[in-house]
Amino acid sequence: MLCPACTHEATKVLDSRLSEQDNTVRRRRECEKCGFRFSTREETEILNVTVIKRDGRHEAYSREKLSNGIYKALEKRPVTNQEMRILISNIERDMYRLNRTEIKASQIGDLAMKHLKKLDKIAYIRFASVYREFKDVHTFYDELHKLIGKRRKKINYKKKSSSKKLNKRKTYAFKPKSKPAAKRNNGKHSKGKS
Repeated sequence: MLCPACTHEATKVLDSRLSEQDNTVRRRRECEKCGFRFSTREETEILNVTVIKRDGRHEAYSREKLSNGIYKALEKRPVTNQEMRILISNIERDMYRLNRTEIKASQIGDLAMKHLKKLDKIAYIRFASVYREFKDVHTFYDELHKLIGKRRKKINYKKKSSSKKLNKRKTYAFKPKSKPAAKRNNGKHSKGKS
């Protein structure tokens, strides 16, 4: 590893830490010549994976291409760089789990959408609009409706179930205490006034 200060080749590792969130190793290093300290980050790289494009072309998998697409979807969204790195690592982890040397671009897109949907709904819609090639506003609306429709069903179900619980509580909480018939009518059984 070259020293960034003096470009000397000999550096020693002072400390190594594994980050479980994004599968990287952070190493603290020191230059043996000038004593400059710096950090490096090592991450796993998916090798020998070929992406099959929609038109049938084959090209080598590029983490940079995936990162650029994710970055554009997350632009101006409240997501940190760390969260973005974790997102990309999770997508690649799922790709790796497929255990294939060739993977369709559509599968990578589906994995990216799955993880974006969990992280940020706006970024999910942005990514989907490019990935699914929305042709007009109606296509965009349909995807948005799917996203909102599922959420509304959950909210409505929660409201219904909570209102049922409240109704049960009300029936028991405001139930008037029953008095014996003799005391209510002063011992008379007639309905009229006496």
